[in-house]
Amino acid sequence: MTKDVIALTPRMPDAWALLAGLYAGGPETGVTAGSEGAVLRLCAPDGRPLVSVEAPLLVQVPGEAERLLGRDVPVPFWWTEVRASGAVPEAERLAGSVCGRLALLLGGSTWPGPAAGTEVVDVRAAVAPDDGQPVVDVLTDSTSVVLADRPVLALTTWLSEVLRGTSESGRALQIVTPPHVRLSAPARATLLQVPNRWVVQDPEQGYYDGLSGAVLRWRDGTFAPVPGADGTAPVAEAFGRTSPSGDRQLVVAFRTTLPAHEDAVLGEGLETAWRALTGSAPAGWGTAEPVNLPWSPRRLTGLARDRAPEPTHLIVTGRPDRPALAWIRVTRTTAGVEQDVTLVLGYGEGEEPPLEAIAPLAEVLVAEHGLTTMLASVRRASRDLTTGPVLQAPPVPVAFTLGARDVRGIGLTHARRPPVEVRPVVLGPASEPALHYPLGDGSDAGALVELHRLAAHLRAGVPGAEA
Repeated sequence: MTKDVIALTPRMPDAWALLAGLYAGGPETGVTAGSEGAVLRLCAPDGRPLVSVEAPLLVQVPGEAERLLGRDVPVPFWWTEVRASGAVPEAERLAGSVCGRLALLLGGSTWPGPAAGTEVVDVRAAVAPDDGQPVVDVLTDSTSVVLADRPVLALTTWLSEVLRGTSESGRALQIVTPPHVRLSAPARATLLQVPNRWVVQDPEQGYYDGLSGAVLRWRDGTFAPVPGADGTAPVAEAFGRTSPSGDRQLVVAFRTTLPAHEDAVLGEGLETAWRALTGSAPAGWGTAEPVNLPWSPRRLTGLARDRAPEPTHLIVTGRPDRPALAWIRVTRTTAGVEQDVTLVLGYGEGEEPPLEAIAPLAEVLVAEHGLTTMLASVRRASRDLTTGPVLQAPPVPVAFTLGARDVRGIGLTHARRPPVEVRPVVLGPASEPALHYPLGDGSDAGALVELHRLAAHLRAGVPGAEA
C-alpha cells in the first residue's frame, strides 16, 4: 500500500534540508524531478521510484492541519508531503526518515508520529517490479487504483494531479481505503463523479462502494459491482451501520454570471453568502487541500484570469469554530464569466441552520452578483463536513431561486404558476424579476417531490425543450 508521511514545520524546507532528507536512502539512491520540478523522486540504484516528495506548501489558514490530520498546528507552517511506493517494503521507512530529518532540522513534527525516523534505509535489496512511479498503486487499461490510509482523504494537490492524469488517459480513478477513513466534502464531490469510485475494504465483508454501498469485486482490471439474482448489486451490510446523530449540513449551491470585464472580481458572491450565513468572511482559499492562502477575491480573480480560457477549480474554507467549505468552478462562456459554487456548512445538536437568511441572500445575489440559479438544502450529515462509508439520507430542499435571465427565457407567467403549493416570491425590479420558491424547512422529504415537479414545470417553459 502507498503510504503518506507529512512533515509539518515552522520553517521552510530549503535546499539543504531537502538534501539531508533525501540522503535518508544513502549515497546509492538517485533523485529525479517530475511535474515541472514540483515533485522530487528518490529512486533505488536500479532507477525504481521509492518515494515522491512534493513541493513544500506554506499554510496560512488556521485549522487546516486539525481538520485534515487531527493536529493543532499554529500558522503559518510548511506542509511537506512524502508518498512511499507500495511496491517496495522499505519505501515506507524511507518516507518516514525523509520527514523525520526535515522535522529534526526545522522543528515541528511529522504525521503520523510513529513513522518518523532519521536512519539511513538500505533499499538495495528491493526486488519488486518497477510500476513506473509512486503515484498510483495499480494501473490497468481502464483504471488507476490508489491505496490510502489517513484520517481524512482530502482533495490534495497530489490527488488533483492523479485525477487530471487519469481523466486525460481515459481511465477511472478508484481509491481504496480502510473503513475508518472519511472523505472531505470536496473529495466526496469529486468521487461522486462517474467513473470515479471510493472503494472501502472491510475486513469482514470485502470491498464495497463507500458512497452507494454496492458490493464490489475486482475483475477485468477494475472494481465493479457484483450483480445479484435480480440483476442489481447487493448493498454491503457494513454500509447500513449508521449511528443516530443530530448533526446537519446546510448546502447552498448557486451559479452566478458576470460580464467578462477587466474590472470583474470573482468570489464576491461567495463572500456575500458566507457573511450572510456565518457572520464573517471566508478564512482562506486555494486550489487544493490543505487550503493555504488567506482569503482574497482579487488574488483569486488573478489566478482565474491567468488560467483562462481553461476552467479554474478552487476550494474555500472558514474559521475552525464554524465548519464551512466551498468549492468553485470558474468558466468563461458566451454569457460571461460563470461561477458554480457549492457552499456546505455544518451544525451540531442544538445548532440551527440559518434558514431565515436564505431568501434575503437570494435577493442580494440577484441584485448585486448576477445570480442564475440557487438551491438550498439540508441533510443529515456530520458537523465536521466529512463523510464516512455509511448510508446517508439525501438532502432535503429548502428553497430554489431562478435568476432574471432564466425567468425571461421561460416566461414570467409560466414561471410564476408552478404545480406546487407555495407561490414564488418576486425578487429584483419588476422589469427584470427573479423568482424565489420556498419549499420547506428541510425536515420533510416530500420537498424532494415538490422540487422535481417544479423543475419539470420550468423545463417545459423553455422554448424547444421537451416537457
